[in-house]
Amino acid sequence: MNYKDRYNYWMNSDIIDEKFKTELKSIMDDSEIEDRFYKDLDFGTGGLRGVIGAGSNRMNKYTVSKATQGLADYINSNCKGNKAVAIAYDSRNKSSEFARAAALTLCANNIKVYLYESLRPTPMLSFTVRYLNCSAGIVITASHNPKQYNGYKVYESDGGQVTDQAAKEILSYINKIDKYEVIKSIREEDALGNNYLQYIGEDIDKEYIKRVMGLSIRKEMVDKAAEDLKIIYTPIHGSGNLPVRAVFRELGYKNLYVVKEQENPDGDFPTAPYPNPEDPKVFSIALDMAKEVKPDIIFGTDPDCDRIGVVVKDNTGEYKVLTGNETGMLLTNYIIEALKEGQRLPENGVVVKTIVTTDSVRKMCEDNGIELLEVLTGFKYIGEKIKEYEKSREKTFLFGFEESYGYLAGDFVRDKDAVIASMLISEMALYYKSLGKNLYDALIDLYDRYGYYKENLLSIELKGIEGQKNIINCIDYFRNSEITEINNVKVNKKIDYKLSVSIDYDSKEKKSISLPKSNVIKLILQDDSWIVIRPSGTEPKMKIYLSVKGAGSKEAEFKMEKLKNYISKIIDDNLN
Repeated sequence: MNYKDRYNYWMNSDIIDEKFKTELKSIMDDSEIEDRFYKDLDFGTGGLRGVIGAGSNRMNKYTVSKATQGLADYINSNCKGNKAVAIAYDSRNKSSEFARAAALTLCANNIKVYLYESLRPTPMLSFTVRYLNCSAGIVITASHNPKQYNGYKVYESDGGQVTDQAAKEILSYINKIDKYEVIKSIREEDALGNNYLQYIGEDIDKEYIKRVMGLSIRKEMVDKAAEDLKIIYTPIHGSGNLPVRAVFRELGYKNLYVVKEQENPDGDFPTAPYPNPEDPKVFSIALDMAKEVKPDIIFGTDPDCDRIGVVVKDNTGEYKVLTGNETGMLLTNYIIEALKEGQRLPENGVVVKTIVTTDSVRKMCEDNGIELLEVLTGFKYIGEKIKEYEKSREKTFLFGFEESYGYLAGDFVRDKDAVIASMLISEMALYYKSLGKNLYDALIDLYDRYGYYKENLLSIELKGIEGQKNIINCIDYFRNSEITEINNVKVNKKIDYKLSVSIDYDSKEKKSISLPKSNVIKLILQDDSWIVIRPSGTEPKMKIYLSVKGAGSKEAEFKMEKLKNYISKIIDDNLN
């Protein structure tokens, strides 16, 4: 169907609520109608994400139910034995409604559903899938997107996000559904009565919190000195407030100050229109509090509490939001050194990061006999490695992280976890405080030891059909052009993850790479700088990641500015 056919179907179908038809009738701009109906909302490798509203290319109860019917058909066709799905949701608008719609569709397909009775972080859903031995999991969230968005993420039985192959198979079942009328549902009272629907909550919370506390490395130090650390925390109107505070209360951190204006869940995010802990503006209220509290550390978690941003004082006394790479660098070093001090560092330990994440930890791992492994962008690929190690026992997972503020230790969760990260970051801050330092001091020590790495991200929004074409054209330019020099620095290697090939420009040798195929290009320069360009998997954006290394901070900043200017010109030329 073309967009007009889809629009007419919505307007004429008896199953579509009148409120949606009224919303559509009010739209006078045909291009807006086209955008809402030119396709079905993409079910990508992680699930759905889009703007809330009426239309086949929007997040609403119909697109959610259609995806869920496809998931139900996939489970009933492929899963043997007990069939069950756990569902969680965050504070976003319509999250509880979408979670309920998904639950009732699954129940109507004779699949048991464990539905959280109120909002929970995404990582708790990952834990719950494993804890309850479910066939799959769903979490309703759009992570750190603005309030207009919501999403639908699917998890496999191991607690990790669905693999690329499983996502393709689920999509094949979704694509067989040509009309909403064939989607099954059931009344909530009937689902409860026949025991297909079960609400869950406190019991699983307690087990999860217990496991998080078990990841404390210097537990004896925390027991003695937790009261010495002053912390300001903001949940940014999301789902992290209760679990984060529960963990800190149990560990004895009595000086935890929560930002009251951002404490309560609110899908409109009134104090933070872009509720992303990468954005310094979300910490403005916390920084006002800091004038009186004088905290050792400030941190904030995003709406579904899988990402965390950290704020510390720099050497001028000003507060600085650490980048995701800087926090990852600090945590990698802290975990390795703390385990080493306690003689608990395994010989087969491995740290896993994504291909767009800082190389600053490479020498750090090498110096301690720890393997550093790279995977494609997306925490699901880190989760897949944990599953692999769980089966083979050949390696011990120590830590995984990505530049976009996602971190994980332990293996009872298979996605980035800001509850776990908040506990480890605070323990790390407490440890350095005992040495007379803060986290900024510790970071500078690492830069002095391993080199001054600086990373940057250019994120270019390109909406609609034309935007998607422009993204593909830009990436194809890098794929098809032989760029051998950038800013008078030789390009050593080009890696094409779509073609699964690495090209050495010196030897002209081509090597195959074993990572899954993805439309990503990486250029590696002779001075250890690199560029990665890829489409966003969840937003209408093209993302360009840049990394440089300098002997000092000024040299690194100079090299980064030159690299940004170079890449921006190429992008501008290809978009005009």
